[in-house]
Amino acid sequence: MRRSALSKNKVLPGFTPTLGYTLTYLSLVVLIPIAAIFIKTTALTWDAFWEIVTAPRVVASYKLSFGASLIAAMINAVFGLVLAWVLVRYSFPGKRLVDALIDLPFALPTAVAGISLAAIYSSNGWLGAWLEPLGLKVAFTPLGILVALTFIGLPFVVRTVQPILEDLETELEEAAASLGANRWQTIRLIIWPVLLPAILTGFALAFARAVGEYGSVIFIAGNIPMVSEITPLMIITKLEQYDYSGATAIAMVMLVISFVMLLVINLLQAWVARCNGGYRP
Repeated sequence: MRRSALSKNKVLPGFTPTLGYTLTYLSLVVLIPIAAIFIKTTALTWDAFWEIVTAPRVVASYKLSFGASLIAAMINAVFGLVLAWVLVRYSFPGKRLVDALIDLPFALPTAVAGISLAAIYSSNGWLGAWLEPLGLKVAFTPLGILVALTFIGLPFVVRTVQPILEDLETELEEAAASLGANRWQTIRLIIWPVLLPAILTGFALAFARAVGEYGSVIFIAGNIPMVSEITPLMIITKLEQYDYSGATAIAMVMLVISFVMLLVINLLQAWVARCNGGYRP
């Protein structure tokens, strides 16, 4: 009786067809394209594969892409948390406008973002004209890549942390204060354990987006070999040369490194969730 009652209350048509649709969709969208990368790479011998993926120019692009993405995600984790806190805990004129602007990198075409950033930070741009005399060159340098990756990754942290802050009851903080806790103790023992899983999630999303970003970076990077070339550009270059095996080889290395780093972040997130009693955003 109980089983039939539960079955009637299900909105979806049942576990078996739902699972079938899910696996089919996942295979078509994710698994088959990823498998194609590995299959195409098998056309190369091990020596040829190793020569392609360890070329000095390619290795330099790995360091730049993953290093800049990691730093940009860290910056967004800090300032995204601050921005989310301000939007949730304070009221001020123009708050709705600021909240709407957070989503601008989502809606803005990446090429438009790249051209805008390059124009602003170039030597005759609004900010570049002031920064370059101070010895701070942004456009067409690795620093410009970092700026672009920070720009496109900020919404992931803010929109991940913001709902958790909205659900966090201020009564808990008031209760802690009434029991004698100072601000640092309240943050460390009450607020931080709840926000940390959401911060890690936003960090992982921002990092994943930054690693694969191409459009907004290509215009401000300058694409100087061994200096400001990102890995997606190396893949595009191989494709333009009709070197499909070489492109998939670099893509496979990038895929494996990204998967390992995201796995580490997810394991860290799971560990934090266990320490917090199983809470996850």
